[in-house]
Parts: sequence; structure tokens; C-alpha cells
Amino acid sequence: MSSTRIPSGDVPADFSPHSLRDASGAGTVESHIDPGEIAVGVIIGRASEYFDFFVYAIASVLVFPRVFFPFEERLEGTLYAFLIFSFAFIARPFGTVIFMEIQRRMGRSAKLTIALFLLGVSTAGIAFLPTYAHLGFAAIIWLSVLRIGQGVALGGSWDGLPSLLALNAPENKRGWYAMLGQLGAPFGFLLAAGLFWYMLTSLTDEEFLDWGWRYPFYVAFAINVVALFARLRLVSTNEYARLLDERELQPVSVFEMGRGQGRNVLIGALAALASYALFHLVTVFPLSWISVYQTRSASDFLQVQMLGAVLAAVGVVISGLLADKVGRRTTLGVLAVLIAIFSAFVPTLMGGGNAGQDVFILVGFSLLGLSYGQAAGAVTANFPARFRYTGAALTSDLAWLVGAGFAPLVALGLSANFGLAYVSFYLLSGAVASLAALSLNRALEIRD
Repeated sequence: MSSTRIPSGDVPADFSPHSLRDASGAGTVESHIDPGEIAVGVIIGRASEYFDFFVYAIASVLVFPRVFFPFEERLEGTLYAFLIFSFAFIARPFGTVIFMEIQRRMGRSAKLTIALFLLGVSTAGIAFLPTYAHLGFAAIIWLSVLRIGQGVALGGSWDGLPSLLALNAPENKRGWYAMLGQLGAPFGFLLAAGLFWYMLTSLTDEEFLDWGWRYPFYVAFAINVVALFARLRLVSTNEYARLLDERELQPVSVFEMGRGQGRNVLIGALAALASYALFHLVTVFPLSWISVYQTRSASDFLQVQMLGAVLAAVGVVISGLLADKVGRRTTLGVLAVLIAIFSAFVPTLMGGGNAGQDVFILVGFSLLGLSYGQAAGAVTANFPARFRYTGAALTSDLAWLVGAGFAPLVALGLSANFGLAYVSFYLLSGAVASLAALSLNRALEIRD
């Protein structure tokens, strides 16, 4: 049975990132690719995905309850919007499985092209989608279909570059390189929130709801096109193809994956659950809370969140330094404890007026950056080489589904019906799950 470790590094001792065996095994060849070049592809890909992700998330709060669910009160309309928001997370694992098969039959470049084309079409489709006032209930159906399309496409857009980066990073800088792709989250949020802030402050309410909200979706489509060509340029080259093949970063059957590595998938997903649970509780949920109860201006609140995103980016960078110094598992464990402590203050801060809400956002984003910066390490480091490509993708899908997919819906529903204290319990459960998974991982490592 394979080990389920989350080690500080997962590269064999005799592996050099600058020297690989060729396919025949006759000698060595120079890779001509350094980790920095791989990191560029990872950052571009992740930033484009997160921007697309946050454009939809913010629209689910500020737009969709009013243009697709005008027949409901603001709270119920937002809950319906969050339900559709979760469809992408449910569809994502199916997209991973479907596109793994496409890759086996048609190749990696074809798979990535189809996936990002689907993502672009789904995103642009939302930009052109008629509202409930023009199309009736069919508008809600089409919104759901396009959201599912986004989820399937995101599952299919897995290119293996994060795993390749982890395997080629210098031994003493693996935490640093692991965090680079995670910078896409704060950068994506900063850009998406900035666009919506600009629209809210530059347009009247009628103009914003009529056409202004569509502009960020147009921008998301354009960014997806740029990201497509940037990533294809990397994965289609002979050097990258050879690296991916040599490191056995190829898809395997999901049934074989489940039989041989199901335990690793589960532990890898739960290990970073605290970070994934916090993800939406500082980005989407508080924006929905202040919008539903109109405690303050949404544009002002977005400004505070944009500052929080800057702090999150700093935290992501610091997490790389911490992980290289004390280890990835220790970093994740300590941050899970801090998130558990932070969860106790959710009612006090969110219910404490503007000042309390600002503290919640700034501290929450800081903790998110520190913890999320190493979440990718928990995803990629558990698996033997043959299972790494598929395992990393499915583990990420499961972590998003369990930890973040329903977080805005659950948090807003609980807080509206039972009080903000129940949001604390929700976040605390994620931290406890992370600590339990990390402890189990350690125990299995010692046993094996």
C-alpha cells in the first residue's frame, strides 16, 4: 500500500530538474525548462480561472437576485443564485473525468483547447443572456446550463502544470513554488471586484442592472482567450511534452484511481478544508450579508475587500517562505488552528458594524492567504507518480465541492434563519476536518 504522506518535498533524491532520461533510456537530455518558466504558465492559467470564478460569484450577489429572481425577496433570490452558483462545483469532477478521456483519445492540446473554448462560450453566454423580464423562467434554466458548462470546463482545463512545477522545483524552495499558482486567487478577486466597483460607482443603478454587469463577463471571455494561447504555447512544446511524459503526468482511469488511491484523494481534500471553507466566507458570504440587509454600500465594501485581497496576496507569498522553513504540513496545521480561533469571532465582527466587518475582512483575507498559499501542496504531494496527474485534479475538485461549493448558500441560509453563530460552527468544522486529516496523514506515514 502506498504512503499517504504530505511530505515537505516529493521529488526523488536522484532527480535533477535539468537532466532527464530520454524515452529510450539511452542517455540524458537537457530539459531547457526551469521552474520559473513553468510557474508563469501556472500563474496565467490560475489567474484567468479565478477571475472568471469571482466575476460569477460577485454577480450572484449584486445582480442575479434582481435580474433573474425579481419575483422573490432579496434573501430568497440570493439563496437561489447561490444554489446555481454551486452547480459548477458539482459538475467539475464530471468535467475532469470526461476530459481525461478526451486527452487519452485526442491529446493534451486538444483537451485544453476544447475545455477553455467551453469555458469561454459559457462565460460569454452569461454576458448575452436575456433576463427573467425578457425570457421568463427559461432565463433561469439557461443560467443554470451555462453555469454547469463553466464547471465542466474548469474540470477539463487541468493541464498538469502545477504538478510538474512541484516535481521540478528546487528542493529547498518547494513551498515557494507551490504558492505561486495560488496567487491567482487574490489577483483574480482584485480584478473582478475592481471591475464591479467601477461599474457600481460610474453607472446609475438602472444602467448597472441593464447592461453594466455584463461587461466583466466580456472581459472574462477575453482573458480566457489570452490564457488559452499562453498555456497551449507551453503544453504543446516538445520539451514540456517530454517532461510531462517522463514524470508520468498522464491520466489514468477514475476507477483505477479510486481502487488504488481513494484514501489519498480523501485525505488530500480534507487536509486543506479549513482554507477552502474560509475562501467563500470572506469573499462571497459577507458581500451577500451586507447586500441583503443593506448595512452599508456594496461599492464601499468592495473597496475593503480589495484591500483584503492585497493582504491575501502578501499572505500567499509569506506562506511559501514559512513552508520551506517549517514544512508544508506544519504550516497547514498551524493555520487550521488559527482559522478555528478566528471562527469564534464571526458573530462579533460581522455584527459589529462597519468597523467590525472591516476587521473581519482584513484578518480573514490575511488568514486565507497564509493557508491557501499551501493548499496546492496538500493536493499534489500524496500520490505516486503514475497517479499524480489524475489524483491532483480529482482531489482539488473534491476539496472545492466539499469545502467551498455550498459555503455561500449554507452560510447565508444559516445566518439568516439561526444567526451568525452558526457560520462560526460551519467554519470551525472545516478547521477540525483539516486537523483530523493532517493527524491521520501523519499517523499513516509513521505506520507505513
